[in-house]
Amino acid sequence: MRWRAMEPGDLDGVAAVARVAFPDHPEDRACFAERLALCPSLCWVLDAGGVVAGYLIAYPWPLGAVPPLNALLGSLPAHADAHYLHDLALLPAARGGGHAAAGLALLFARVATPIALVSVNESAAFWRGHGFAVVDRPDLRAKLFSYGDAARYMVREPARG
Repeated sequence: MRWRAMEPGDLDGVAAVARVAFPDHPEDRACFAERLALCPSLCWVLDAGGVVAGYLIAYPWPLGAVPPLNALLGSLPAHADAHYLHDLALLPAARGGGHAAAGLALLFARVATPIALVSVNESAAFWRGHGFAVVDRPDLRAKLFSYGDAARYMVREPARG
């Protein structure tokens, strides 16, 4: 399996992986298509012999803002001071082989701003292991509600060096 740039022909596979990885947070295929169109340089799939076994989608976004779940963005903000990691998802058969870390390494190598995400499915410990920290912002609680009780807003600051 290897990570490669996402292409429009991958979108059915991306949507299928999302249904498995996030059954409680469904998103329409159109959301994935729009994210790919808006920021193709930060969209990848984990290719397992022509089958999409995972995907990663990120895009420029203001720090401290949470994009709406399962909604079209229309455009990216002109003055984003961070990037938002929309999803990192792997099919169960692709987990445990270092593929998540390899996908994140692609993102970290291309992004020099803070990266934010909403942790779901009790995944905060996983994200902490990759340098993200929970940021408790009372102004975000209402927006996180649609993501479920365990949702946490997390941020990874860029490496200094």
